[in-house]
This record gives sequence, structure tokens and C-alpha cells, in this order.
Amino acid sequence: MAGVSDLPFRRLCLEHGASYAVAEMISANPNTHQTQKSQWRSVIDPNQAHIVQIVGHDPKQLAAAARLNQESGANIIDINMGCPAKKVCKKAAGSALLANETLVQNILTAVTSAVDIPVTLKIRTGTAPDKRNATTIARIAQDAGIAALTIHGRTRACAFKGAVEYDTIADVVHSVDIPVIANGDITHPEQALKVLNYTGAAGVMVGRGAQGQPWILGQIRHKWRTGKILDEPSRETKLQIAREHVAEIQGFYGDFMGLRFARKHASWYFEAMGLDRSVRSSFNQIQHPQEQLDFIQQLTMTLTQDAA
Repeated sequence: MAGVSDLPFRRLCLEHGASYAVAEMISANPNTHQTQKSQWRSVIDPNQAHIVQIVGHDPKQLAAAARLNQESGANIIDINMGCPAKKVCKKAAGSALLANETLVQNILTAVTSAVDIPVTLKIRTGTAPDKRNATTIARIAQDAGIAALTIHGRTRACAFKGAVEYDTIADVVHSVDIPVIANGDITHPEQALKVLNYTGAAGVMVGRGAQGQPWILGQIRHKWRTGKILDEPSRETKLQIAREHVAEIQGFYGDFMGLRFARKHASWYFEAMGLDRSVRSSFNQIQHPQEQLDFIQQLTMTLTQDAA
């Protein structure tokens, strides 16, 4: 979710029912801390819990990064050992770390010893389908003092392709005492409840499933608590949410970058609503922030008139 779960998106997700929202991962390499990208990812909203996700392969650097973020106001430190991206794994970070259980232990011990706030861990089920070691990693994490564990139900080799496998998550749940959170292709409330019941997990984490439809978080929460379906917002309400989101993005990043970041989020909204690709194409050609907002407003009016 790097490049997606920025402060505007996290605020929106919390408004629509998320219990927690994890910030974009930040490299533990101190040479990257002053970049514009890292600065954006480090902005804290004092009205919400700040969960910082750090990524790297060096125990000392990760421990130092955890201390720095605690001093800057982080409430929870999350360690990323789940990212399958090549640019991350080629640095022996992210899900590549799952191949080295000794290094995993050293990292987790170093980070939990460095701070006095909760430390959580995000992993995959292993490095490949024939090398699933999530249960072993989970036990290492528990012994190291990790407070909670999130598992994406694919291996590093699977990336985001193929069906998510929940059996390993269920095995982990029954192997450790710390909370285990299930993750992977959770895109609607019924599926979330099915995953919870099947795995016995303490909760679910939604990533890409919330892109363009953050209201799914409230729907999942409602289904979990009541067993009933919470209706989706109307198309007009969805577009209003999209417009407000775009405005927040523009305000956060400024006109130049805000215009560009808004394009992908708006495209996800349009796609989730089933709108024609030409709508996305037209929006992406806009070169002025106010015109993006006007476009969504006009689209809302057009769809309302068509429905009348």
C-alpha cells in the first residue's frame, strides 16, 4: 500500500469504520529519512493512532528507526516482512527476510528491545508454496515480544497472483497466543466474515480491497458485529466521498503532486462504480486541481439526471 495509504486515505478509512490504519512503509535506512517521500509518509494526525511501518534488513538500523519514530509520536511500530516487490526484496528486505529465520529473530528482538510501545509484524506465509514457514516465524515473533501478527495468505513467489490460501493462517492462529490478523483479497463483508470464521483470526486487514471503496470497512465491521448487511452508499454519495478525498489529496500534496496522486484514487472510485473507462481517461487528462473537483461534481449531476 506504499503510495496509497497516505494520511488523507488513512483519515478516510478511519471515518468509514476501520479500527486502525497503518501508514505507508518507511525505509529504515537513515539516508532516506530526509527525502520528500519520507517526509510525506511521516506526517502525524494527532487525532488518530499513528502506526508506522518500517522496512529493512539490518537489525541496528531497524531498531534505530523504531526509536526515532517513537520519539516522533508513533503509537505502534509495524515491521514489514510481507512486501513482495522486487525493489524491496532485492535488498533482502520485506518478504525476502522470511528465508532467514535467524535474521528474523535478530531483527524482532532488536526492535522490541529498542522501544516501549507495541511492535507488530506483517508477513506472508513463506517465500514459496513449498517453503511455507509462517508458523515458525509466528513462534519466533511471539518469543521476541511481538504484540500482534498480520499474515497475507500468499507467499513471496506468488506476489498478488492466484488464490489466497487461508489454511496456513488458521495453523498460525492455533500455534500462538498473540492476536493474528488475516489479510489477502478481502473485498466484501461476506468474505471477511468467512475468513474470520475459517481461520479463527482476531481480525482482518484490508488493503487493495479498500481502494476506491473505503466504505467497505464499515460494511465489514457492521457484518462482523451484527451479522447483517449494511447497504452501500448511493452513487451520488460515493462520488461525494471521492470528491472530498481528491480535495484532501490536493491539500496534502499541493497542486502539482496532488493533481497526480488524485488521478489513481479517482480511477479506483470510477472503476469500483463500474463507470466506463472513458471517464477515467478524461479525468486523467485534467491539468488543474479545481477542474478535477469540477469534473466529479459534473459527473455526479449527470448520473443523477440519468437516474431520474
